[in-house]
Amino acid sequence: MRKIFITLSALLCGAITLQAQSWKTYEQTAQGESYVRYDCVNLLDSTSVSVQSSGQGSFIICRAVKVQTEEGALQHRILKYDYDPLTAAASFKRVTIYHADGTQTSVDVNRTLDYAAPARAIYWGARQIMLELGQLQPGDIIDYEIAKKGFTYALLADAPSTGDDERFIPPMRGQFYDIVPFWSSIPTVRKVYRVSLPKEKDLQFQFYQGSCASSMRYADGEKVYTFALNDLMPFRREPNMVDLFDAAPKLMMSTTADWKEKSRWFYGVNEGYGSFEPIPEAQKKVDQLIAGKKTEMEKIAVLTHWVADNIRYAGITMGKGEGFTLHNLKMNYTDRCGVCKDIAGTLIAFLRMAGFEAYPAMTMAGSRVETIPADHFNHCVAVVRLSNGTLMPFDPTWVPFCRELWSSAEQQQNYLPGTPEGTDLCLTPVSAPENHYVRIHADNRLSSDGTLKGTFTIEAEGQSDSNIRRIFTIGFQSEWQNSLERQLLNVSPKARLIKVDYGRSPKDYQKAPIRLTFRYEIPGYALQTENNAMLFKPFVLNNLYTQVLSYLRINTDLEERAYGFKDACSRLVEMDETLSLPGGYRLAGKEREDKTDGPVASFDGYVRQQGNKLLLHTTLALRKRVYEASDWDNFRHAVQMAKSYGNYILITQ
Repeated sequence: MRKIFITLSALLCGAITLQAQSWKTYEQTAQGESYVRYDCVNLLDSTSVSVQSSGQGSFIICRAVKVQTEEGALQHRILKYDYDPLTAAASFKRVTIYHADGTQTSVDVNRTLDYAAPARAIYWGARQIMLELGQLQPGDIIDYEIAKKGFTYALLADAPSTGDDERFIPPMRGQFYDIVPFWSSIPTVRKVYRVSLPKEKDLQFQFYQGSCASSMRYADGEKVYTFALNDLMPFRREPNMVDLFDAAPKLMMSTTADWKEKSRWFYGVNEGYGSFEPIPEAQKKVDQLIAGKKTEMEKIAVLTHWVADNIRYAGITMGKGEGFTLHNLKMNYTDRCGVCKDIAGTLIAFLRMAGFEAYPAMTMAGSRVETIPADHFNHCVAVVRLSNGTLMPFDPTWVPFCRELWSSAEQQQNYLPGTPEGTDLCLTPVSAPENHYVRIHADNRLSSDGTLKGTFTIEAEGQSDSNIRRIFTIGFQSEWQNSLERQLLNVSPKARLIKVDYGRSPKDYQKAPIRLTFRYEIPGYALQTENNAMLFKPFVLNNLYTQVLSYLRINTDLEERAYGFKDACSRLVEMDETLSLPGGYRLAGKEREDKTDGPVASFDGYVRQQGNKLLLHTTLALRKRVYEASDWDNFRHAVQMAKSYGNYILITQ
C-alpha cells in the first residue's frame, strides 16, 4: 500500500509540477487593476486527487502566492496546513521563493515542524504542519506543494481497521466524496480541482452558487474530472448572512448513490459496533425516570432532559478511532461526558431501554446539506419513531436546562437518520413564534424631578426562556443578584434594584416558563429641558434583556441583500408599559399607531395617552430562523418599526 502511494505521488507530482509552473502565465493578470490593491494574490491554487478502489485519496496541492505588500509578506512568512492524523497524513514536498530581482530560494522542507493544532472543547489530536519562510519582500512569489493522503471524514463513522494505511481508507469503504470551496479570502487568478477515479466508479457532482468550466476525460484506464474557475475575488460578505457554504461557489461530489444508501450504512456501523447495548445500571436509571409517566412524550421528555443535563460536553480523546465511533453506553454512562455523538448515543440507548425505536442521525449545524451525498455533517442527534410512525428528532446536546426537546436554534436544518430501511435527507420544521415568546410588562411612575419608579415582569418560553434562565441553571447562585442588577444598569447607570420576585425556583425549568418581577428606582431617568419639558426613552425598549432580542443586532440599514440571512430563532416579542406622568404633563405631538404584516414578519404597536398615563404596546413576530434574501424587505420593515418605538418620547406641561 505504501509503495502504491509513493508511485501515485510521483506520477501526480510530475503532472502537477508542469501545471504549477504555469502560474507564470497568470502573473500578468495579477498586475491588473482589480488585483493590485490586495496584500497578496493567489496566482494558482491547484489540487489533484487520485482515488483508489478502496476510496483512499492521494492529494497533490500546489499553490503560488504573490506577495504585494509588507502586510502580505508578514501574513505568509509561515506556511501552515491542518490535518487530522487519524484520517490523513500531510507534508510539504517543495517550497520555492521567486524573488522580484529574478533570484530564487529553495526552502528546506526538512525544517517542517508538526504541532498540535489549536483546539477548544474537542481535543482529538488534530495537527498542523508549519514551515517558516523567513523574511519576504513585496514582489516575492511563494510556490509550494503539499502531499496529502487520506480523507476528510464524516464525524460519525466506524472505527478504522488495523494496519497503517488502512486508517486513510474512508469508513464507508470504496466510496469517495469531497466538498470543495471555490472561494478565497484573497483574490485568486485561477483555481483548479482535478480528480482521477477507477473507470468502474461513477461520480456524481454539482457546482452550486455559480458556474465553472468542467470536463471528464478517459486517461490510462481512469476517469479524470477537471473543474476550473478564473478570477476569484474575495467573497463579499453581508452582516448576519447565511454560511458561506450556502452562498459562495462550491463543488460537491460523491460516488455514493444516494442518501438512503448512506443512511443504511450509518445504521449498520453503529449496530455492528454495539454503541447502544444496554447495561444494568443504566437500565435501573431509565426505569426510575419513566416510572409514573403515562404518555410516550412524557417518557421521551424525561429521558432527553436527564441526558442533556447530566452528560457534560467534553471532547477528550478515547484512543485510536476517536471521531469515528459512537462510544458505547458503558463508556458514556460511566464517564458522564463526551461530544454530541456520545450524548446522542446515550439518549438512544436510554430510549431503547424504555421500549422505543431510536436511531442516531447526522446533521449539519450552521449550513445546508445538499442532495449530493457528500458527508457535509458536523453534529449528531437522535431520532425516535413515534407510535404514529413519525420519525422525530431530539438533540440532548443543545437542550441542557432547556424546556425544548429539539433546540429551535436548529430550525430549518438538514439531518440524516441512520435506519435499517434507509431514510432520505430530512429537514427540521420551523417553530412558531409563540413557542419562543418573550413578554415584558412594566408599570412605572415618573416624578416631576425625572425619577422613575416601578416594576416590570418578564416572561419567556422556549429558546427565549433558556436564554433568560441560563444564569440560574449554569451560573453560580452568588452571581444571580449581580446579573439581574446588570439588566437595570443597562437601562441606566443610576438604576437601583430593590427586589426581584422569582415566583418559583428559576432552576426548576421543566414545570413552567420563567417569570421574574423586578422592583426598582432610577433617579434622573427623564432629562428635563429648559422649558420644563421631559425627554426619556420607553423603559421596556431601553436596552432591557437585549441578549434575548438578537434581531436588534441585525443591521437593518442595508436596503438590499444578495444572500440569505439568519437570526437566532423564530420568536414573538411583546412589550407593554404603563407610565404614570407627573401632574399637568402630557404627550407632546400626536399619538402613534403602526401595523405591518407579511409572510415572515409582522408588527403592531401604539403610544397613547389615557388620562395622566402613557400606554405603550409593541408586538413583533419573526417567523423563521433562516431567511431568504427575498424575505429582507418584510423582515427589515417590521424590525425597523419595532426599533423606532424605542426612540425618545417628549412630554410637556
